[in-house]
This record gives sequence, C-alpha cells and structure tokens, in this order.
Amino acid sequence: MSTSSVKRGAGDVIVAGPASWNTLIRVPQLPRGGAQTLVATGRRAGLGGTSAGKAVTLAALGVRTQLHTVLADDAEAAQIRAALTGVDLTVWPAVDGHSEQHLNLMADDGGRLSVYLEVPQAPPDAGPTPEQVAAADALVVDLAAWTPPLLAVARATGTLLCCDVHDDDGVAAFHRPWVEVADVLQVSADRLTDPVAYLRAAVDRGTRLAVCTRGEAGALACDATGFWEVDPTPASAVDSNGAGDAFFAGLLTGLLDGADIPTALAWASTAGAAAVSTPDLGAPTLDRATLRRTTTTARRV
Repeated sequence: MSTSSVKRGAGDVIVAGPASWNTLIRVPQLPRGGAQTLVATGRRAGLGGTSAGKAVTLAALGVRTQLHTVLADDAEAAQIRAALTGVDLTVWPAVDGHSEQHLNLMADDGGRLSVYLEVPQAPPDAGPTPEQVAAADALVVDLAAWTPPLLAVARATGTLLCCDVHDDDGVAAFHRPWVEVADVLQVSADRLTDPVAYLRAAVDRGTRLAVCTRGEAGALACDATGFWEVDPTPASAVDSNGAGDAFFAGLLTGLLDGADIPTALAWASTAGAAAVSTPDLGAPTLDRATLRRTTTTARRV
C-alpha cells in the first residue's frame, strides 16, 4: 500500500458501528464446556463496543473523529454518552428502545467471552450521508446489521474504506461483505487456519493493506509488495478489552499521517499495548508523542 495514495481531505475519520454499555466480570479462566461453577474475582461496568473503542483511541491521538452509532433513550445510553466525552457523536435512535449491552467474561490469561444482552435495531437511515463520507479521509465500517449499505457508499465516493472483521474464519457468510471491499482490512488470527493465505487472498481481491493480529505473537501484514511482521510492544497486562480497536486506531493514524507501512504497524502495536495496560476501553490516554517514541519495529518476512 502506498501511503501517498491515502486520501487527504478535512482530516476527519468517520467510524460507524456499535457503542455499548458492558458488564465485565473477571474470572480465572473461561468456561471449558459442560456444567461448571465459576467464582468471579472482580466486576465492573464500562464503555464497550468496537466502534467506541476505535473512536476513543483515535480522538486521544488527535484525529478528528465522528462516531455514528445507535442508542436508545435509556439509562445505558446516558452512560455511553458520558463515557464518550471528547468524541464527536452522532446518535441514531434505536427502533426497539434498547441500547446495546454486553456481558463479558474476562479471563486472567487474556481470554474473553462476550454475551450480547441487547442489540439495538437501527432506523433505515442510520449512518453518515454520502456527502459526509466523501468529505472524510477515511470511513471505518464496523460489523453491525445496519452498516453494510455504507460499504457501497465508500466505494462510490472513493473514500478510504477500513474494516475490522475480528474473528472471521475466512468462510462465514456474515463477514464477507466487509472482507470483499475493504481498502484496509484487519482480522484476528483466533479462527484462521492459515493467516498467510487469508491475507494474500485479500490483497489479490484488491485490499490495499491486510493485517492479522496474533496477540502475544504480534501481527502479520500484507500488501501488493509482500509481507511484514511486527512484534508485540511490551505491556503490563491489565485488561485486553479494546486492544484490537486500539491497534486499528494506531495503524490508521499512521497511514493518515503519511507514515510508511513498518512505522504504521509499529504505531499500531504500541497502541494495542497501551490498551492492554488500562482497564478502560481502547487507549483513551494515548498520545502521538508516545507513538513516535516507540522502539517497536516491523520487518519484511
């Protein structure tokens, strides 16, 4: 991917997708199947949602960010709004009257199990207009039932389209609309049998930069010129919630700043580590100075 080809406009990134209010329960390990009893070692509530995690981190990094999400007029929405202070927020009213809520089991080894308690139904006009998308530097379209129409809007306007498909296995029909059109694609290795083949196939379809996060093994990236590998940035692990979102935000910040691919990957790794080091969603206290000081490196493989 040539970073010189990244569109420069008003400096805005639009993020479209979920923001939620989560109950997070700490457990020694995730359930292994069958009947069992777990004893929680901690419990708290806080901001959740992959789009919220990206928006919080982008905003902390000084990227002008607009978050489009679906909320109801309920107590959870008030808490979500309060936690998103500093993010330019556009809210679309939930048709069913419920804001998104999750119950997350967070294991001591970094594992996570998310239970969706409420998934709001979006109105038919939810999301930024074509004019807003055309004026943005990048559009991040996250996984949600209401966001697929935005993929075609980005394609029509030529705005850089960024998609995070999380634990796609390369086969599931749900993820295909995002995977098949993204300019910048991020996936987790959790369910992939062959990350190298997955990334290469994405680039062959037209993706400009495809990245696979691999937890403690760092990340692997591919564009038309080949593969890079980036090491994980050392961190004192507190909570993995939103680490992938922060990684994505660091990567996009680097690309929009005109950094080369190795530098953008190093920034991404550093941002992911910052998220792991805090109990908050994403990396809300991260700044660009920290990214620029990183000693993490990416290399050709």
